[in-house]
Amino acid sequence: MTQPSSVWENTQSRSRQVCEAIRITDRDRYYLKSTRSLTSVIHPVPILPKEPDCLPNELLDDPVSSSSPWWLLYTKSRQEKLLMRHLRVLDVPHYSPLVMRRHRSPNGRVRTIYSPLFANYLFIRGDDEARYQAICTGCVTKAAPITEVEMLVADLRQIRELIELGAPLTVESRLEPGQRVRVKSGSFAKFEGVVVRRENETRLLVAVRFMDQGVSVKLDDCQLEPI
Repeated sequence: MTQPSSVWENTQSRSRQVCEAIRITDRDRYYLKSTRSLTSVIHPVPILPKEPDCLPNELLDDPVSSSSPWWLLYTKSRQEKLLMRHLRVLDVPHYSPLVMRRHRSPNGRVRTIYSPLFANYLFIRGDDEARYQAICTGCVTKAAPITEVEMLVADLRQIRELIELGAPLTVESRLEPGQRVRVKSGSFAKFEGVVVRRENETRLLVAVRFMDQGVSVKLDDCQLEPI
């Protein structure tokens, strides 16, 4: 028969072992947490590559585009990229310019993302069947036909070229009336738009007139001519 003192000693021994295991577990947990934190600083999250924003790539340069039906699609919130993925699978020609943006997260890390230049807007080229396919994706809230196709294609081409230049762009959600001009010299030679003033800066507002939005770029020394 086991003596009471032996039972007590065994119980105490097991208790000490459990407590020691708990202390080790807590120490290991703290170490692992610290390691993850250090790893996150040393190894930042990789930048995801830019997704295609135009199908086909030569859409805006194709002569057929200026004489084909176009639609402006209003998308659900933050579903522009999802809609473009669906349209690529369906082989529906489309364009929604993506631009690189950097922002600082709460932990101080700078993240680079590619996001739509014009939130909740996307253009497609095609007939009623193309519009129907886009609506059936579940990403679209409204579709409006484009009435001035040549003007739209010209405006979109200018937006694309500004993005390719890497010029800092400011989105303009409201267009202003004014004399349209053409830039004759400088980095933005041959671009057309309206000259506006923003915080003591002279800027060229390049619009997508059908959607009543556009972008503006700062103008330095250059010559302008009225159109």
